[in-house]
Amino acid sequence: MISTSDINEDIQSELVSTNGIRLEVDKCGDQKSDKLAILLHGFPEHAVSWRFQMPMLAEMGFKVWAPNLRGYGNSAMPPLMGDYSLENLMADVGGLIDAAKCEEVTLIAHDWGAVVAWYFAIRKIRPLKRLIICNVPHPAAMQGGLTWQQLRKSWYIFFFQIPGLPEWATSRRRQGMGDLIRDTCAAPQNFSADIMRLYNENGRRPGGITAMINYYRALVRGGGGRRQRDLGTPIIETPTLMLWGEDDLALTKETTYGTENWVRDFTIRYLPRISHWVQQDAPNEVNAMIRAFIEGDDVPTMAWESKLEIDLDQ
Repeated sequence: MISTSDINEDIQSELVSTNGIRLEVDKCGDQKSDKLAILLHGFPEHAVSWRFQMPMLAEMGFKVWAPNLRGYGNSAMPPLMGDYSLENLMADVGGLIDAAKCEEVTLIAHDWGAVVAWYFAIRKIRPLKRLIICNVPHPAAMQGGLTWQQLRKSWYIFFFQIPGLPEWATSRRRQGMGDLIRDTCAAPQNFSADIMRLYNENGRRPGGITAMINYYRALVRGGGGRRQRDLGTPIIETPTLMLWGEDDLALTKETTYGTENWVRDFTIRYLPRISHWVQQDAPNEVNAMIRAFIEGDDVPTMAWESKLEIDLDQ
């Protein structure tokens, strides 16, 4: 399938070995820099979801790596449910950080990537300078926010546990994964035809849907969530910024409440009228918040009158 580098000449897509597999990694910025920004995408996305943030981070002097997590893009697609355990996903990220050979690491993540990132910071898999989370709650705060409203929103997680049925239902859909993302976002104009083609090809790769769903199966049926809970939830010492699109179809705002009890140095910014796909919906606002956080400035809030405009060619 095509890569981000096929539609953006400023980004190079390369295979990097980690944890016994090879992951496709989108790279930009000074690859000799000692500062790494590593960006983890979510379900059912692709590293291209960070297309608006990567150039900004490169301009700030970072070596920027956005991997396609296992099962996505041109990355390896291991066959077993257990291959997608949190332990394996965290080890993948740790191996990429080792391969980058940088003194300073900023971990930025969205959705399933953010699940991995939260636990990566909790377990201190590798030292982090900063943690930036987009639209996924801290696991302990999530437990406290499991209202009936949230359980109704989480129906798909339980559906995904059924062997074979989610894959069959997905195969019957005429729309692709790109259409699913664009149809539930707040700024469809931010998704060019090339971006849609990449997302849709990503979702149609043979075995790809099973790989994506295996993240949820390994977490629930495979016991990954239980194993992590049994290890306890120490407070995260890494300075952390959370960015939250308030119009999230899958997660309630209440699941963010109390996060400050689990993170020593915590900043949160809510983005009104923005969907779950926050960094693609509001790239200008998200970039300004990330830049301020990294530079140690006050993180701005989002103005209601924002027009959410971006160049369609990006």
